[in-house]
Amino acid sequence: MKNVYIIGVDSLKFGKYKEHDHRELVKETFDNCLVDAGITANDIQSVHFANSLWGYYNRQDGIRGHIAMRHCGLEKVPITNLEAACASGTLALHSAWKDILTGLFDCSLAVGVDKLYMDDKHKMFDAFYFAVDIANKEEVFQEWNEAVKNVNVPIPEYNQGARSPFMDIYANIALSHMNQYGTTQEQLAMVAAKNHHNGSLNPKAQFQFDMSTEQVLEDRIVSYPLTRSMCAPMGDGAACAILCSEEFLEKLPDSVKERAVKIASSVYMSGRNRTLKERSTCAEAAELAYRMAGKIPEDIDVAEVHDASAIGEIIHYENLGFCPVGEGGKFMESGATQLHGKIPVNPSGGLISRGHPIAASGLGQIYELVTQLRGEAGVRQVNGAKVALAENGGGNVGLEEAAFTVTILER
Repeated sequence: MKNVYIIGVDSLKFGKYKEHDHRELVKETFDNCLVDAGITANDIQSVHFANSLWGYYNRQDGIRGHIAMRHCGLEKVPITNLEAACASGTLALHSAWKDILTGLFDCSLAVGVDKLYMDDKHKMFDAFYFAVDIANKEEVFQEWNEAVKNVNVPIPEYNQGARSPFMDIYANIALSHMNQYGTTQEQLAMVAAKNHHNGSLNPKAQFQFDMSTEQVLEDRIVSYPLTRSMCAPMGDGAACAILCSEEFLEKLPDSVKERAVKIASSVYMSGRNRTLKERSTCAEAAELAYRMAGKIPEDIDVAEVHDASAIGEIIHYENLGFCPVGEGGKFMESGATQLHGKIPVNPSGGLISRGHPIAASGLGQIYELVTQLRGEAGVRQVNGAKVALAENGGGNVGLEEAAFTVTILER
């Protein structure tokens, strides 16, 4: 298989951009990415554009990428519009990677953008129904409730406010994991505290404040056992990556070659119908990614995983083979995933702290990992990082995500 390299990355600081539209966010990250790659817009031969909610918020459907990239000065190049909910950004990367593998193109752009924040909170949270089977949404949530009806975990009384419907799904996953494996709410809080600490070290993070495990536990309950600090915030953002072939890279200056990062493997897979006790499709995607890259879980030096809530990170420790199934909570408690632990996970602060503007999130992960592999992460640098893994999941069909991506990068 041909070698494909990432030569440029950028991520905006995720947050609230009420005065900026999607086109402006894309242009800023694209311009920054060109500078990072040391090339010009004329070198871009194809674009893969990820977005999920522009249509919901501004009625812009159909040609979103064409509108945004025209604003960036890109014309005539083929632009592919992509959607896979929260996995959209890394789907764009996967698609750009395939463009290079075919030999049809030598330089391709993957870009993701979304704006989630709205003053109308109910409309904002209702947007998340786009990522389930909307025609049968009542049945979707009933299936989740049925899956945990025999769970024997005490649930305190609390007042539920406006929230993303996905937090109810994550809460059910957490309750199931607690019931089956003895995972504790305190272990969930440890994930969130770790990621808030990492986010406090990241100038690109939406939240840049430290929190203790106790503070996380004392925060307002969103959907038990999840407190607000265990959940990713609402926000806006954009991120991108420029990929190229080995032949294209050879023509670039040494200063670019020295910072290039190879894509060792890229896997995109859809979910399936399963019970919560059955093996996740994500685990199968990870095994395929390891085989393609010629790696095993022990080879991974640093990882960014989809922690839209704290239980997501714990589940993915297991799916990615970092620890046995059922031991994710204990693995967190051991300190293995801390910034200077055995396998640092989410050094960026993860979705919980870095933020989660849907289609930009996956490329935000790639930005962090490329920065780590280049040794340019500053105070959050993982020592000796040479191999990195990004895992991202999107949407919900049945009792698991609708789409999965797993990407392994190597310096």
